[in-house]
Amino acid sequence: QVQLVESGGGTVQAGNSLRLSCTPSGRTFNQYTTLGWFRQAPGKEREFVSAIRRNSGIDYYSNSVKERFTISRDGAKNILDLQMNNLKPEDTAVYYCAAALKYYSDYTNIDQYDDWGQWTQVTVSS
Repeated sequence: QVQLVESGGGTVQAGNSLRLSCTPSGRTFNQYTTLGWFRQAPGKEREFVSAIRRNSGIDYYSNSVKERFTISRDGAKNILDLQMNNLKPEDTAVYYCAAALKYYSDYTNIDQYDDWGQWTQVTVSS
């Protein structure tokens, strides 16, 4: 059974940074076409945050996190990271890493992802 294991969540004040990490158990990231991060705030639906294509390295961001968050993948270490800078209270949510085996053009669609992390909590206080 494939699992994605996340780490790095926590509680910070607005303006500070956090780094989330994700690594697969049972596969390597080289077996996926697309790696991503999603989040879900209380009472809201899960939403797309960021994604990266394994082959091209092209990355994508939601408008709400663009220029504050950076997604990266270390192939040698088999780790997916999300560097989150200048955090805002509205970034408070549980964050999930996700991985897709097949290539789909719509990287924001949660249904395209096969494997998910268990979640990690990010809380940003004002």
